Amino acid sequence: MIAVRSVAQVRAAEEVAFTQVPEGALMQRAAHALAITCARLLDDAVGGVAGTRVVLLVGSGNNGGDALWAGQRLAGRGCRVDAITLSDRPHEEGARALVRAGGRVHRWTGDDDERGLLADAHLVIDGILGIGGTGGLRPDAADVAESVANSGALVVAVDVPSGVDADTGVVDGAAIAADVTVTFGAVKPGLLLAPGRFRAGTVSLIDIGLEFDGRPDAVVLAGIDVDRYVPEPVDADYKYSRGVVGISAGSAAYPGACLMATGGARHGNAGMVRFLDRSDGAAAMVLDHFPDVVVDGAAPSDQPHVTAWGCGSGFTGDATDVLTVRAVLSAPVPVVLDAGALTIVGESEEIRAVIAERAARGLPTVLTPHQGEFERLLPGLLTDAPGRLDAARRGAQHLQASIVLKGAGTVVACPSGAAAIDTEGTADLGTAGSGDVLMGLLAALLAGAWARGVREPDLLNEAMAAAVWLHGRAGRQAAESGPVTALDVEAALKQAVLSARFGDPA
Repeated sequence: MIAVRSVAQVRAAEEVAFTQVPEGALMQRAAHALAITCARLLDDAVGGVAGTRVVLLVGSGNNGGDALWAGQRLAGRGCRVDAITLSDRPHEEGARALVRAGGRVHRWTGDDDERGLLADAHLVIDGILGIGGTGGLRPDAADVAESVANSGALVVAVDVPSGVDADTGVVDGAAIAADVTVTFGAVKPGLLLAPGRFRAGTVSLIDIGLEFDGRPDAVVLAGIDVDRYVPEPVDADYKYSRGVVGISAGSAAYPGACLMATGGARHGNAGMVRFLDRSDGAAAMVLDHFPDVVVDGAAPSDQPHVTAWGCGSGFTGDATDVLTVRAVLSAPVPVVLDAGALTIVGESEEIRAVIAERAARGLPTVLTPHQGEFERLLPGLLTDAPGRLDAARRGAQHLQASIVLKGAGTVVACPSGAAAIDTEGTADLGTAGSGDVLMGLLAALLAGAWARGVREPDLLNEAMAAAVWLHGRAGRQAAESGPVTALDVEAALKQAVLSARFGDPA
């Protein structure tokens, strides 16, 4: 599991480190790792390091110093290194070291010679702004960013691409688009959240000796973390011990939703899937496709074996749907609400009060909005909040429900403040019905966790993040065979679970 730290958390850790290590030691550690990364990239791309052309983009902060010291090391390995400064006050010691090593320093004026350096570069190191940078790039930096984009060079960002807000991922105007971002001490949220994640490229985390106290701003799960939420059955297991997931989904308008939600639940490692029969024909369709599913028309609160419910995919928000959402929320187990059920939550103060009352009793409710649904649930919050992570966390606290804010860098946040950012999902998941599959999968993993006695909010949040990870991995695996449909994602879930348990066979 990777800890994601805010700028404030990184700054606090740096202040402590500055009192414990010699002056400049952190910068030298960062520059050393940066130079090694750049040398490896050059070796892979060009076939060697000596004789290559490297351009440093240097601002006035420590990121510029990191770039200059890394440039000094690369010059020592035979690179031609030119530093283009966008400040009259670049890091003085780093600039002198670069010149002593044979590098050259230029002040950006926008003339043809400077643009020629960028056009001819094999690699550009972006050290214009660091994690403290906010707002858009100044005109001169924006001009440089455009020249870099047109150069065709490999681009390595120092800590965060210039123009990307390190805390939020917000890009206000022009920004550097990096192929690789070498980030120090901790991964920052803005490298994982859209649109910043699209500027960061591959993120390489370098340990420079910072120590952190307290809960991270968020976490990123890896397969080894997901494994604990899809455990292999043991000899003593049976269908009820592995969790029973209840599903209520589909309508005359969207009949396929019941199949995709149920299909997602069936591959979520639970011991049984039960489908709520609302006498609308959906149950018969489910049985036709999945004879292992148990159909039951009893009230959700009267189905004692169910350890989590998923509800709402394919709902249109009519009176029957409202009654169903109320009935599902009356069950004393985790509940996942999706699609049409979210509309009902947004329109009903009574339903929101029920969700808050459930939270007071330790019963999790999970809401799974995409951006438009989030806006309808909590008008203006996405605009007012600094970014998606903060918006999801505020929304969870306001509604007393966990939020799975879908999109590029899906955010999973619960009322306790715990949060996760997904890095596994890709745009391949942007297909009709994919969210229905995720709803069933979320309910299944929560059903399994609840059956095993998991009650801690942070661990339940991890279970939700694990479901999002599996959904993303299934999308990746499905894409290997061509364009992806929701049914392809569902079918790939079995292999995704195996990937979490045993790793990628490749």
